[in-house]
Amino acid sequence: MMLTLGGSIHTLNKYKEALLFASKEKGLEVNAEKTKYILMCLAQNAGQNHNIKKGTKSFKRVGQLRYLVTILTDQNSIYEEMKTRLRSKNACYHWVQSLLSSSLLSKNIKIKVYRITILSPILYE
Repeated sequence: MMLTLGGSIHTLNKYKEALLFASKEKGLEVNAEKTKYILMCLAQNAGQNHNIKKGTKSFKRVGQLRYLVTILTDQNSIYEEMKTRLRSKNACYHWVQSLLSSSLLSKNIKIKVYRITILSPILYE
């Protein structure tokens, strides 16, 4: 996967060349079939299909890319990111809901469970 930040196809091509040169220098080869790129741009030509090639093979352009814990979109929108985070936090809550509503656990234990399983992931991301 190639992650580059830039507002134009020229910038992406420049970063591609730097990546290919650095990898070749270290004895590595970039696999064009596994490499994806995203062009995040507010310009009118953002929707156009640009080819970034390595030899005869093209890198695949995607509209959305997950990098670490963040979802990047070509429209530079946080809508998908927020949806994913809310879904994740809801899943955490439903996973521990029976513990939090249990009468067998003390209030202090419930607070610790809440902080560890729900609050920590929210603050971390």
